[in-house]
Amino acid sequence: GTGANRPRPRAERAEIMARGALLVLCGLQLALGLLTPGPTRTRGRPAGASLNMAAALRPGSNVALVTPMTETNEVDVPALRRLVQWHVDEGSDGLVILGTTGEASTLSMDERAAVIEATVEVVDGRVPVVVGTGTIEPGAVVSACKHAKKHGADACLVVTPYYVKPPQRALVEHFSTIADEGGLPVVLYNVPGRTGVDMTPATIAQLAQHPNVVGVKDATGDLSRVRELRDLCGEDFGVFSGEDDSGMEFVSLGGDGVISVTANVAPRKMHAMLAAARDGRAAEAEELNAQLDLLHRNLFLESNPIPAKAALRLMGRIGGGIRPPLCALDPALEPQIAQALAAAGVEVVGA
Repeated sequence: GTGANRPRPRAERAEIMARGALLVLCGLQLALGLLTPGPTRTRGRPAGASLNMAAALRPGSNVALVTPMTETNEVDVPALRRLVQWHVDEGSDGLVILGTTGEASTLSMDERAAVIEATVEVVDGRVPVVVGTGTIEPGAVVSACKHAKKHGADACLVVTPYYVKPPQRALVEHFSTIADEGGLPVVLYNVPGRTGVDMTPATIAQLAQHPNVVGVKDATGDLSRVRELRDLCGEDFGVFSGEDDSGMEFVSLGGDGVISVTANVAPRKMHAMLAAARDGRAAEAEELNAQLDLLHRNLFLESNPIPAKAALRLMGRIGGGIRPPLCALDPALEPQIAQALAAAGVEVVGA
């Protein structure tokens, strides 16, 4: 019934003979050294994967950028362009846009496109631009990744699905789907304090085997994970902190850098501090970090990015807009923000 023994048509027999002859020829060429075999595929990260990490996130200070808004809460693209140029000039090693700090969940797709395009145009390839694309449903994440790629992003930052608390095997499936289909290098984002789920180092190590998963932003605050992640994931995998107050220690222990809120207002000093920590210049790193310490703490007096936007307003770099459900900083806290800026040597307009 299957027809397996049916005589083959003349054309099919000729094609099979031609394929056989080609295989024989290739075998002879290999034997004579005229043709070199392709690379042997082995388990683990493929060779050259570190190039993806370098394109996605550079070691050092990658600013988790705010989205400037007017007093009527419209996205302020001219202010954004000025802010991006300032970060490039001040030495930020990369820009991470449209994350929590960028109020991404309140922006429309058209507004997201405008933010990405303006950032990419001003940066002009000088530093990587990483776009936050995470949400709960994997298809929506893939769509956001494709949208970011279309508008010029270098990589995507994808948070664990929040609120639904998926088990570890589901996280592997979720991120593998995004890495397979999203079209951009993926930086994992583990922030259990906001999402309700902690992605374990073992799960991160499993995902690190995927050639499109190039790094992790770890916002657990657990410094014991730095060496564990490095040992499990290898030197080519980017290991970044999401906690400014322990960023120096994180890098000193072997991390690559910080995706930083503090860098919004003190980019040059954050870059210098993390470079010193990375290079083993401990005394210099500690001295710089001491100047930043009050910023690390006071930029979280209220929910991020409320204090960061207030600080930038005091510096004269953006307007006062921030979208609901957030609101402007409690005026009673403004002196503490000004004090932190002064401690870091940051000028306040009119001060």
